[in-house]
Amino acid sequence: MTTGVRRRMGVEERRQQLIGVALELFSRRSPDDVSIDEIASAAGISRPLVYHYFPGKLSLYEAALQRASDDLAGRFTEPREGPLGARLLRVMGRFFDFVDEHGPGFSALIRGGPAAGSSTTNALIDSVRQAAYDQMLAHLGVEDAPARLELVVRSWISLTESTALIWLDGRRIPREELERQLVHDFAALLAVAAAHDEELGALVRRTLRDEPGDGPFADLVTRLVALAS
Repeated sequence: MTTGVRRRMGVEERRQQLIGVALELFSRRSPDDVSIDEIASAAGISRPLVYHYFPGKLSLYEAALQRASDDLAGRFTEPREGPLGARLLRVMGRFFDFVDEHGPGFSALIRGGPAAGSSTTNALIDSVRQAAYDQMLAHLGVEDAPARLELVVRSWISLTESTALIWLDGRRIPREELERQLVHDFAALLAVAAAHDEELGALVRRTLRDEPGDGPFADLVTRLVALAS
């Protein structure tokens, strides 16, 4: 009979394990409510050993946020092929996958959690927002956004964040409906800005040419016409 031997982890491997354990706990409860003792217990090591790899809870929390922010930023990456409306709908699906699976962690990332106001946390949040912004411009085929387009995209990203945070408090609207509504919100914001800017008007007309009759943008037009009639 052979006896199992616990393999000793290297420094970086152990750090990554602790980050993963922390993220798993943060996905179920607010980081404020998760203690170092719980993280140590879930990782199968002692509390002092956690402090060997991370100076304190804040440094572990920030490392976990770094991994979460990288994951979240990647949710906005989408091949720039096919109609824009369908692409944004897929992006929203992946975004809400993250929100749904990591609710307390997502709230902590956006609101700051125990590291609220720290330069590291603020930089992580800003990096996610900038990644989303850059991806949206790429989907629109724009490199240097005019002022009104920048306002539309950044406002929509803020709207998406706040909508997700509100949705987490009870999940009272079906997720799929909310994802489609946010795509509609983007189209509506863009259309309103385009009504005041001919350059944006040309962008909207170019975008709509590729939209199918059963896509989310066409669905919005149908709903607005029905509302007005």
